[in-house]
Amino acid sequence: MKPAGLGWGIEGRYDGLVFGVDEVGRGPWAGPVTAAAVCLCATDVPAGLADSKVIPARARESIARQIAHFAIAEASVGEIDRLNIRVATLLAMARAVAALADRLGAPAMVLVDGNIVPQMEFPAMAIVRGDASVASIAAAAIAAKVHRDALMVRLAEAHPGYGWERNKGYGTAAHMSGLALLGITPYHRRSFKPIAKLVR
Repeated sequence: MKPAGLGWGIEGRYDGLVFGVDEVGRGPWAGPVTAAAVCLCATDVPAGLADSKVIPARARESIARQIAHFAIAEASVGEIDRLNIRVATLLAMARAVAALADRLGAPAMVLVDGNIVPQMEFPAMAIVRGDASVASIAAAAIAAKVHRDALMVRLAEAHPGYGWERNKGYGTAAHMSGLALLGITPYHRRSFKPIAKLVR
């Protein structure tokens, strides 16, 4: 049974396609920031859908497999360092929406988690804590997290010693120990203070 509030809700107010968009990976020291855009309909809201932060990893993966219409986009570490994390996050969101629109057609409305709407050609509305209250945004958060977590596991295989398979690039003790022992990789965000200190 789906948690209250995450069934078919605000999306039903609009005629036409409605996309939900969210991002993951603003805080890590390594890896891209990743966004997903999702289009749901009343009959395909995944079972068990809820805020991605309260769902175990295996359940997130199961829910992600139920999402029929989605697009994933990233802003790279280079873009994060050049633009700053806020601008890069909005860029990843806009890319995800554009990719899904290319596939499905223009949305009547884009529902964005947070309080800022990315620059895009479609009508959009920001919803604070939308990942906990709007089905399409919650689904986007899960799709983005499952994608980015899998990416960080693959990067951990290529760059062992930082614990990315567990910490997903966040600033844990294991990650800091890896930096002290092995130094900085091309996937580290040099504009972030803990990494910037090591660059000097």
